[in-house]
Amino acid sequence: MGTVSQRFGWYLAALQLFFTLCWTVYVIYLPKLAAAAGIAPGAVIWLLMLDQAIFTVSDFITGIAADKMTRVLGRLGVWVAIATAVSCAAFLALPFVAGAGAATLIAVTVVWTVTSSALRSPPLMLLGKYAAKPSIPFLASLALLGTGIAGAVAPYLAITLRDVDPRIPFAVASIVLVLTTLGMISAERKLASVPKPASPPVGSFGTMTKPAIVFALGMIVLALGYQIHFALDSAPLFLRFAPAAELQWLMPVFWIGFNISMFPAGVVTKRLGGYAVMGGAALIGALAILAAHLAQGLEQLVIAQFAAGAAWGAILMSAFTVAFAVGANGGEGRMSGLLFSALALATLARMATVATGFNADPVLNATLQWTPIACWALAGAALLYLAVTAVRARLRRP
Repeated sequence: MGTVSQRFGWYLAALQLFFTLCWTVYVIYLPKLAAAAGIAPGAVIWLLMLDQAIFTVSDFITGIAADKMTRVLGRLGVWVAIATAVSCAAFLALPFVAGAGAATLIAVTVVWTVTSSALRSPPLMLLGKYAAKPSIPFLASLALLGTGIAGAVAPYLAITLRDVDPRIPFAVASIVLVLTTLGMISAERKLASVPKPASPPVGSFGTMTKPAIVFALGMIVLALGYQIHFALDSAPLFLRFAPAAELQWLMPVFWIGFNISMFPAGVVTKRLGGYAVMGGAALIGALAILAAHLAQGLEQLVIAQFAAGAAWGAILMSAFTVAFAVGANGGEGRMSGLLFSALALATLARMATVATGFNADPVLNATLQWTPIACWALAGAALLYLAVTAVRARLRRP
């Protein structure tokens, strides 16, 4: 694997880390900002849902745009840097404009959300476009490492920043992110300079293919299972055996498993393929979630959560491998954008269950608890079937 590709993987890890930390800071302070703008506390969840609805649309659009821009070397890096500068300016302005009223706060938030899509799918699509195919699982693991680390430190940030003036973390996060993004132009040129085997001419990838649709539906189901399990069920599961004060130490267990599993799962993905790893990890994850609900003590629950996080890490890492394979030769941005849109849509669905009070109903909530197991089991079985079918088709070829 080339040194340039490895460096780009680490660069993406830093980029995703700082971007995710910006989102974490935003979620921590949004209730205070909304209150300053005169927005009722109950409406905060609807603001977050608006963000995810925007991501669902804009991630796919930016992915399509990224495919077109990469036809001119260095153009994507310039576009990402400009969009990030606008995004960070809007993000930095949030705590300053909150006092101007709800309309102003929402307008600036929309600008931040739309422009920040430039940091989601476009940088990662460069892996699929320029990196050698055998190196993609490892490089995807590196890139997602930043997301996993940010998820692990989020509970500590929520406590550490609780009494800090919001202008300080918003300013620091914005400056660090925009400075990191400035390296995108150079990083794109260096990655594109790495010699690759000859490939067919770039295609337009102008229509959604059947594999792309199947992949998107599978990711929505898998991501919905992750959202419900981690965001809605994990804390109540831990509270059965531990006080609320210990949640800051227990919730990161999921992300520790996530970070550790991606690299060995990448080795397996390189040999067996993305669909096989996605399917197998989903089935293992379904068993881990079941074990979490049936745990009789904190130790068992911690192990189950670690395993569930490890499964999600393997799923997400191999999902990028599949996305780049499906969108190969011109559609890498479209497919990575589709992947991020699926993740955003699942997040939106989870927030909707909270906003509508669906999870507050005892009967409905009891059903909701088993949804992640069903999602991961069904999607895992379907993906394994696709993997086996693909192997059989290859064996039948003369």
